[in-house]
Amino acid sequence: MKKIGVFTSGGDAPGMNAAIRAVVRSCVYYGITPVGIKRGYDGMIRGDFENLGPRSVSNIIQQGGTMLKSARSKEFMTEEGMERAYQNVYRNGVDGLVAIGGNGTLTGAHLFQERHGVPVVGIPATIDNDLIGTDFTLGYDTATNYVVEAIDVIRNTASSHNRLFFIEVMGRHAGFIALRSAIAAGAEATLIPEKDTPIDELVGILEEGLHNNKSSSLVIVAEAGESGRTFKIAEAVQERFQYYDTKVTILGHLQRGGSPTCFDRVFASRLGVAAVEALLAGKSDIMIGREAKVITYNPLSEVLGKEKPIDDELIRVSKILAI
Repeated sequence: MKKIGVFTSGGDAPGMNAAIRAVVRSCVYYGITPVGIKRGYDGMIRGDFENLGPRSVSNIIQQGGTMLKSARSKEFMTEEGMERAYQNVYRNGVDGLVAIGGNGTLTGAHLFQERHGVPVVGIPATIDNDLIGTDFTLGYDTATNYVVEAIDVIRNTASSHNRLFFIEVMGRHAGFIALRSAIAAGAEATLIPEKDTPIDELVGILEEGLHNNKSSSLVIVAEAGESGRTFKIAEAVQERFQYYDTKVTILGHLQRGGSPTCFDRVFASRLGVAAVEALLAGKSDIMIGREAKVITYNPLSEVLGKEKPIDDELIRVSKILAI
């Protein structure tokens, strides 16, 4: 290989810049020219390619977002769009690709390799942590840390005014952020799509907390891909449990921005190096992951479209500690 292209696509995640940096500098270390593709698949279609070097990625490891920008491209999922992307990859002499993103990004990479034979390695970067084949996805640790910081601040207000706060966190259709941050922040209850919690059960939890002399309560709600979900839940609870003044806070995109944690910076660095080394070793159509502290190489066909199970032990721990 003489040139390796790297791009980010879909929703941004803290640590993407650290991964880009690792890919670029690994390429230079091994005598390969790194090529940055701007705005993901959209930039690939439009030919927005740029040769990079070690100084191109200086002072970005601590930055959130992505220096290569990101976009979602419906055009890429058409035959014509994918063909245009391939022609640009071919004209720029790119021999392999490192795709940094979540499920949609890696699905596009898999189809591109399948149809046009361009070697592709994926790096799982999404705060949702919803990809199998890796214990964590890039950005998940940072997102949960920001969520916990926000919950800690809200707890102060809740305790001062006898309030019940429903705090909605991101995660697409998964409850990983909600469950982990709820334990870390000492929430009274957690609502995640993987485990149904009827309103009556939630009210019972809150009443038990009141019986145990709790002056406030926090309920962490996973967005679960449903607009207005948290407001509906809060209204239903308020009708049956009126002791607390009920408030709703939607944390939104503050979870996706900001400086990545030390864990995500190191994690991204390991994944970036492993991605380049995988391409140089002839591996393709795979996702680099980390399971039990070991770097893994999983075929994209075995990773995509499968639901990652929630940790039942964390659910059990959360229930025990909420008394």
